[in-house]
Amino acid sequence: MTGVHWQPKPMLNPIFYPITSLMYAALAAYFWRVNWLPATAAAGADSRAAEHLTVFVPMLLHAVLLYQSVFAGEGMHLGIGNALSAIVWLTVAIYWLGNLVYKVEGLQAMVMPVAAACVLLPVLFPAARALPNTELVAFKAHLVISLLAYSFFTIASLHVLLMALLERRLHDGDLPFGLHKLPPLLTMETLLFRIIAAGFVLLTLTLVSGIVFSEELFGKALRFNHKTVFGVLSWLIFAALLGGRRLYGWRGRIAVRWTLAGFLMLVLAYVGSKFVLEFVLGRT
Repeated sequence: MTGVHWQPKPMLNPIFYPITSLMYAALAAYFWRVNWLPATAAAGADSRAAEHLTVFVPMLLHAVLLYQSVFAGEGMHLGIGNALSAIVWLTVAIYWLGNLVYKVEGLQAMVMPVAAACVLLPVLFPAARALPNTELVAFKAHLVISLLAYSFFTIASLHVLLMALLERRLHDGDLPFGLHKLPPLLTMETLLFRIIAAGFVLLTLTLVSGIVFSEELFGKALRFNHKTVFGVLSWLIFAALLGGRRLYGWRGRIAVRWTLAGFLMLVLAYVGSKFVLEFVLGRT
C-alpha cells in the first residue's frame, strides 16, 4: 500500500521580513521627499502609475509572510503580532485599491512607515499557540469582518491626520508642490466620512457576529469584559460622529477629535485585550 506523504509548504526565508520592512521604509522616505518637501516635489509629479506598481511588491511579500506566519503548523496563529500585521496589511491593500479611484497622495508617506514597523511584529511577537474554535463559521465571519473594520478605521485615522496637517500648511501658506493636486479639503472631508461610514457598518457587523460567536461557544449572548466595553464605546463614538455630521454638519476639528477618540477605543478594545491575554495572563 502506497501512502501519500505530507509535504511541508514552501516557506520564504525569514530574511524577507527585514527586506520587506526596508522596502516599505524606502517607499516612505520617497513619498515624504516627493510629496512633502518642496525642493524635490516636481521630480515625481508624473510617476503615479510606477509608484502604484512599486507599492505592490512589498505588499505582496507582506501577504506571503503573513500567510505563512498565521498558518504555520496546525490551526491558525493570530497573536498580537500577526493580528496587527494583518490589520496593517489590509490597511495598505485597501488604500492601494482606493488610490486607483481617489488621489490622496500625501497619505502614502503616513501608511508606509506603519507598514514598515508592523511587518516585523510576527517575528518580534510570535503566537505561542493556535487559536481555538477556528472551525466555527461564526468565528471566521467575526474575525474577517473585525479585521476589515479595524483597517478602515486605521485609514480614517491617518486620513484625518493628513487633513489636519494640510489645513495647518494651508493656513501657513506653506503647501508643498507635491500636494497641490490633492482634492480640496471639503472633498477629502466627504471621503473621510465615507470611510468612517463603511468602517461603522463593519464595526456593527463585528459586534453582531461577536454576539453570535459568543452564543455558539459560551451559550450566552455577550460577555462583559474589557474588549466588549471599549468596543461598544467605540461604536457609540462613531455613531455620534456620523449622527452629528448628518444633523449638525460636524466637520473640521470636531471630526478630527471624534475620529481619533473612536480609534483609540478600538485600539484599547483589541490591542489592549490581546496584550493582557498574551503577555499578562499567558493565553490566546
